[in-house]
Amino acid sequence: MKKEKEQMDMEEVNKLVGKYKSLQEDNKLDLSADEDLSIAVMNLISIEEHLFFSGAKTENPAYYHLLKEIREMRKGLLKKIIKEYDGEVWCISKHLLASSYRIMEYGTKHLGQGDEKTAQEMFEKAYNLYSLFWALNTGLITKEKLSEKEK
Repeated sequence: MKKEKEQMDMEEVNKLVGKYKSLQEDNKLDLSADEDLSIAVMNLISIEEHLFFSGAKTENPAYYHLLKEIREMRKGLLKKIIKEYDGEVWCISKHLLASSYRIMEYGTKHLGQGDEKTAQEMFEKAYNLYSLFWALNTGLITKEKLSEKEK
């Protein structure tokens, strides 16, 4: 039963990714500037992570002060992409970008080690998460649609 649910969920993800790609190809969705900004936000999230771990490892509070500044910058830039949101959409969006970036990094490391199969799998997963971010923030996924699935 659980495996069937996971299969259905992946089919839903693949449909959303397909819709996102279709909108891009049909030029109905010109996200080039916002995509650039989303990649910058991904990098800011990564910087936040590095500052956190540097602060924890060195016990130097200066890293946490920098983390706070970077976080504020990231929040401000993310607001330029996420126009209408509730708290959960905001949080989910941030985690979709962060996860996409980390999985892409993981894939890149495998690519550098010559493990192209794992790299390709990770790149596909990263792109699917990134596409879900855009599906959520362009209205392809709505709160109402998510609520319907819970019933």
